[in-house]
Amino acid sequence: MTTVASGSGVGPLLRGWRERRRVSQLELALRADSSARHISFIETGRSRPSEDMILRLAEHLEVPVRECNALLLAAGYAPRYAETPLDDPAMGSLREGMERLLHGYEPYPAVIVDGTYTVVAANRGIAILLEGLPEHLLTPPLNAMRITLHPEGLAPRIRNLREWRGHLLAQMERQIALARSEPLRKLYDEVAAYPLAETGGGLGDVAEPAPHPHFALPLQIEHEGRVLSFVSSISTFNTPMDVTVAELAIETFLPADPATVKYLQSLTP
Repeated sequence: MTTVASGSGVGPLLRGWRERRRVSQLELALRADSSARHISFIETGRSRPSEDMILRLAEHLEVPVRECNALLLAAGYAPRYAETPLDDPAMGSLREGMERLLHGYEPYPAVIVDGTYTVVAANRGIAILLEGLPEHLLTPPLNAMRITLHPEGLAPRIRNLREWRGHLLAQMERQIALARSEPLRKLYDEVAAYPLAETGGGLGDVAEPAPHPHFALPLQIEHEGRVLSFVSSISTFNTPMDVTVAELAIETFLPADPATVKYLQSLTP
């Protein structure tokens, strides 16, 4: 649900986004085919922008669609973008497409999360990695960040936990800077406060993966007496016209070494 700070007005909100993007009034005016004077008048409340002008400025400032709605509401206009629940019949083709994508990626792990890392869908590759976790972490709604960083979750199994944890927290920090999401901020505060779990998982002598060059930071995680290595890729939808769709992210885990490929393929019937 889109909310607007009481008494904020669209001008200060737009100024906040412009400053966040480190764009001058003149530069924004040139991008939006306007004038620096007009941008200044909008930001100070001396001029009420049209609906089209708000959307144009938001586009050039790369404002997320949820926040575009907030800008429009602050200016007295109706929201432009719907927020359709994923289980709505209108989302049927989207759900089917995402399920096909997840199944097609097997046996490698893939997961779909929303804007606060709640798991929307996952494939059997993810289920393999979650085997043996306590029930309280696997009770819906599942949260990917909580499952990964909780000291009773995957954290003790992650061999390079300090580096992977730092990567995830930095990723959340960038998202918080991009969108004013109080639920995301609360989640960040929670997972950042988790004690750094000791890695090793109590599995004894675990075979280390063979040395190989890394083209991205790998996730190195223990499973069934071996270390699996992955690099992750995150995909989002282009030009979303719905808040729900705009906040979905598909994360796929690509095996980073031949041993991981061989092991996961061996699990495929």
